[in-house]
Amino acid sequence: MRDEDRRLLTGTRARHPGMIAEMAAARRRRSPHERDGQLLVIAADHPARGALGVRGRPLAMASRTDLLDRLRTALARPGVDGLLATPDVVEDLLLLGALDDKIVIGSMNRGGLHGAAFEFDDRFTAYDTESIAGMGLDGGKMLLRIGLRAPETAATLESCARAVTALARAGLVALVEPFWSDRDETGVHHDMSAEGMIRAVSVGQGLGATSAYTWLKLPVVGEMERVMEATTLPTLLLGGDPSAAPDEVYASWDAALRLPGVRGLVVGRALLYPPDDDVAAAVDTAAGLLEVSR
Repeated sequence: MRDEDRRLLTGTRARHPGMIAEMAAARRRRSPHERDGQLLVIAADHPARGALGVRGRPLAMASRTDLLDRLRTALARPGVDGLLATPDVVEDLLLLGALDDKIVIGSMNRGGLHGAAFEFDDRFTAYDTESIAGMGLDGGKMLLRIGLRAPETAATLESCARAVTALARAGLVALVEPFWSDRDETGVHHDMSAEGMIRAVSVGQGLGATSAYTWLKLPVVGEMERVMEATTLPTLLLGGDPSAAPDEVYASWDAALRLPGVRGLVVGRALLYPPDDDVAAAVDTAAGLLEVSR
C-alpha cells in the first residue's frame, strides 16, 4: 500500500470519522437481484473471527495493508461483482474508493472465535440489520454452525432467525452459511458429507418469519447435486481455505456452478492468497468459470 493511502485511512479515521457515513451514502450501488447470471463476490470477514491462516500459513492475513491491496486488486478485475466483509474492512475500502457499483454484504456474527471454548456461541458482534440498511449495504451474512451436543447452538439459531426476519423486512438479502458441526479435542469440525450438508441446509433455510430474501452460502462437497436438491433458495458457493491444488479446486467449482440454483461464488482466501500470490490471475480464472456457466 502506498504511504499516501495509509495516511488517508488513518488520518480520516482520526480526524474525520463522519466521512465514512458520507461516502457510504454517496456510493454508487447495485442490487444482487439485478444480474440474470451468476455472481462473483470476494469474502474478507475471516480476520474478525481470528481466522488468519491460509494453506498452513497461520498468519497469512495478519497485514491489513497487504489484505487491502489484495482486495483492491480483486475488486478491480472484470467479472467481480462485490464484497462480503466486516465493518472495518468495508469502511477502509469505502475510503479508498473501491466499492462503487459493487454489491456489498455485511458480515454479522463473528463472535464464535476460531479455536475458542465458546466457538459455537456465534454472537452478533459486527453488523446488525439497522447498520446494514443505514450504510446502504445490500444484505447481511451469518454463520450458522449447528452442534447437536453444543447447548450454545440454540441461542445462535434464534439470533440468526431474528436477523433473517429483520433483513427481509428491510428488503435485504440474508445470506445464511449453515454447517452440521461437532467438537472434539482438536476443535470444531463440519460434516462435509452430502448428508451433513443436507441436514444443515434444511435447518438454515427454515429460519425466520419468511425466506423471501434468504440465500444460502454453501461449500462444494461430494455429491453436490444431492445437496442442491435439498433447497429452492438461491445459493452461492464458498471457497474456504483449500488444501487441494488450485486446478482441482477450480474443477470442483466449475462442476458445481452448473447445478440448478447455484448463483455464483463467494470466495476469499483461495483467490486473495493463491499459492503463486498472483491475485489477478486467480480471480480471472474464477470469473472465467462463471462466464462459461452464465
